[in-house]
Parts: sequence; C-alpha cells; structure tokens
Amino acid sequence: MKRPEDIASRLKEVLLTGYWIANTNYKDQLLSISWEQAIYPVENLNTIAALTYHINYYLAGLLNVLKGGALEIKDQYSFDLPPIRSSHDWHKLVETFLKNSTDFVNEVAQMPDAKLDETFVDEKYGTYLRNIEAVIEHSYYHLGQIVLIKKLIPA
Repeated sequence: MKRPEDIASRLKEVLLTGYWIANTNYKDQLLSISWEQAIYPVENLNTIAALTYHINYYLAGLLNVLKGGALEIKDQYSFDLPPIRSSHDWHKLVETFLKNSTDFVNEVAQMPDAKLDETFVDEKYGTYLRNIEAVIEHSYYHLGQIVLIKKLIPA
C-alpha cells in the first residue's frame, strides 16, 4: 500500500468506518445523535453540534487546497456554527460532514506519494503529510469529546 492510501485508510477509520483505535467513528456517533442532543449544553463544554461544525470546517478548508484551491479558512471562524433549530438543520450538517469526510479521504488516497512531502501552501504550515496527520489527531481528540459529552446528556 502506498503512503497516501495508508493515510487515507487512517482518515477513513476515524471519520467513517473504523473501530480499531477508538472503537467508534464520527459517522456512527453522529448518526445516533438527535438534534436536541447535538445542541444540548453540558456545563461550559462545546456542544456536539459545535464540535461537528469545527471538524467539518477544517475538512472543507483543507479539501479546498487538496483540490487546487486556496487556503481560505481561519481558526477564529472554526466554531461559528449557524443555529441548529431542527432535525433538518442537524441532518444537513451531518450530511455535509460525511460528504466532506468521504471527499477528503478520496483526495488523500489519490494523491501522488511525493506530494505528501511538499510544502502545504506556505512553509510555516509544514508539509501535506503533517497537515493530514494533524487532521487525524485533531479528529480523534474531538471524537473523544463527542463520546464523553453524549454520555453526559440526560436520557
């Protein structure tokens, strides 16, 4: 297996289908959460909806670069979740997240191996490999939060 395919497999595990490291993934978690649970405030923690938006924000921004576009995202906007007022709003966010996850995995899998070692947009961001691995680590971090927050929401 080439490096891009191996890394894409790791992305797919955390985002869509895996159980090996965390015994769950975003897709399974998000599809089992109601919109009321998604916006339920637990003390001063981010909501599940906010964390979903946050990870999707970075997936969409980096996906744009992988497809040849500019890096247009800014950390300060990564939690600017539009209001979730219905099941429709929540399902729309989840569908967008799952589509971006699938597209991101596919873009990484098809990437030429040498691209992983190239500079990502600007030297200060490191390589493509560093940024893709950061997505994996960042995703696991927030997946753990989602699982714990879900357990803290009253039945």
